[in-house]
Amino acid sequence: MSFNEQDVLTVLKKIQDPDLHQDIVSLGFIKNMKIEGGKVAFDIELTTPACPVKDLFKKQAAEEVKKIAGVTDVSVNMTSNVKQAPTGIKNVNMPTVKNLIAVASGKGGVGKSTVSANLALALAKTGAKVGLMDADIYGPSIPRMLGVIGQQPATDPVSKKMIPFEKHGIKFMSVGMLQQESDTALIWRGPMASKMVQQFLGGVEWGELDYLLIDLPPGTGDIQLTLTQSVPLAGAVIVTTPQDVARTITQKGLRMFQQVQVPIVGIVENMSGFVCEHCHETTNIFKHGGGKKMSEDLLVPFLGEVPLEPIIAADGDYGVPTVAAHPESASGKAYAHLAEQMAAQLSIINAATSKVINRPKEVNTQDERVTVITWEDGKISRYPNRYLRSMCPCAQCVNETTGERMISIESIDPQVRLVSVSPVGRYALHFQWSDGHGTGLYSFDTLHELGD
Repeated sequence: MSFNEQDVLTVLKKIQDPDLHQDIVSLGFIKNMKIEGGKVAFDIELTTPACPVKDLFKKQAAEEVKKIAGVTDVSVNMTSNVKQAPTGIKNVNMPTVKNLIAVASGKGGVGKSTVSANLALALAKTGAKVGLMDADIYGPSIPRMLGVIGQQPATDPVSKKMIPFEKHGIKFMSVGMLQQESDTALIWRGPMASKMVQQFLGGVEWGELDYLLIDLPPGTGDIQLTLTQSVPLAGAVIVTTPQDVARTITQKGLRMFQQVQVPIVGIVENMSGFVCEHCHETTNIFKHGGGKKMSEDLLVPFLGEVPLEPIIAADGDYGVPTVAAHPESASGKAYAHLAEQMAAQLSIINAATSKVINRPKEVNTQDERVTVITWEDGKISRYPNRYLRSMCPCAQCVNETTGERMISIESIDPQVRLVSVSPVGRYALHFQWSDGHGTGLYSFDTLHELGD
């Protein structure tokens, strides 16, 4: 019996993506199909090379197609194409980086940098292009963990940007590489630290990356706010330990990202139990299950647990993270699982975010009196500049206590115009006006209301 391409696609529709809740044909995963006699060959292009069901898809696809009468041979080639996080207006600072992921915690000492380094390596081992940015300005530990100490970064002669280091299959940059002495303390105020973060975002030649993990310092201070306002983050991974005190403080860090509309990729419970290197039994030193309970209480994904093993500290001191040094250890396998879960959750977030239609796609300021915003759903809003300037939501223009507006449209220069527009994370636009005013952040919701 003869068969055609449609017959093959029909049986492949039986295969459902468990995360995106659609069949792989409707999702557009099937590529480059070839039929020669009884031989069938095609690609399954996934949204990430770290897909946790990659092998299952390949097996199911081959089995289903073999059931078609006349098929004698099936060749399934697994590929991937990591999608750019849909964030509306293009990220001008890092246009070649598809997904920027913050790794954060409200509390220090939870092993956040260790998680960041090992997650980056685990992602790279799947075939993804990965970078790691150490934004822990006051306590940079990534250089030691990756075995690069006392080396200064080179500068690209054309772009004048710093060239990141490469090791263990990832690109990385840290303020620890810019210090003359590794034990010298950085005594910087917030604005200076924030400026360094912006330099790492726009002043490093990262190249094309599928994922850039950003290791943040503890807390919810200037560096965190600078990051969320400078680039559109694809999401944030929150690291905690099981005990209540860590979980309570970490929860505050999670809430900060939610307030600035950064999606929570998931929670990682680090040091979930001590694994004895002799008997291999696990002892719950810091209780157990705190991270999972936190995810259930806050309705965010739980990515998994990482046990505490002596080799983790030793590997970090030797400059070879556990994923590279001991991939078959309990913690090495845990990091591999975390990388798969994180990549899967990012694909879910990006798929859901692509359906959101209230983000600006383009801002046109060519008309000196009217600003035109084109939204992702095709809607076009026109704002007289004098009116838009008078509706600035900043503390200079609106009383923070009473909500009373302290300026009127009559007080605004009729010739006022927009000098520049820049995206602020995934939730707002920053406008710089010709009258020198530039402290207001116009959220997308605010702009929608003003447009209506």
